[in-house]
Amino acid sequence: MRRNPERRAALVDASIEVLAREGARGLTFRAVDAQAEVPPGTASNYFASRDDLLTQAGGRIYERLMPDDTSIEGPRDRERLVELMRDVVARITAFHTGFLALLELRLEATRRPDLRAVLTERIRADLDFNLANHQEGGMPGDATTVKLLYMSLNWLIVDRLTLPDLFTEEETDALVAAAVERALPPAAG
Repeated sequence: MRRNPERRAALVDASIEVLAREGARGLTFRAVDAQAEVPPGTASNYFASRDDLLTQAGGRIYERLMPDDTSIEGPRDRERLVELMRDVVARITAFHTGFLALLELRLEATRRPDLRAVLTERIRADLDFNLANHQEGGMPGDATTVKLLYMSLNWLIVDRLTLPDLFTEEETDALVAAAVERALPPAAG
């Protein structure tokens, strides 16, 4: 296997684009080579198998979705939580190919136990990070609040990416605010 980390990252990024555009069935070494604009056969020199490429893509999506700064600035109240959740929705929808590729990977994981294990581990780590960040940041609500927001905002993002005309920007903002209000226990923040 080749060891050029920049080339490997470019190939994994290309695989994300292919997954988003063509779906898991369209993810081939040839398609990745074409997307990355490298000579044919390059991807197969960097990845042992298609499964390896799928797994690498899953990890890379989360690297690219992670905000530059995970510290929570400002007040620790409902309004700030709404603001942070709007930022999450905006950041993820801005990397629309990454989220669409992740949906493809999740569907593929129903047929590939190794991929399912990797995605479960990665998504669990992301959820645990968010739970810890929420608690350590002193934000209102509890673990259930974070999990409810995770579930509801993920589906809102799916709708924004797959049916972009379903909700306007204003409706999306209102839905995020309503999700926070309803997920928080009455006595919180």
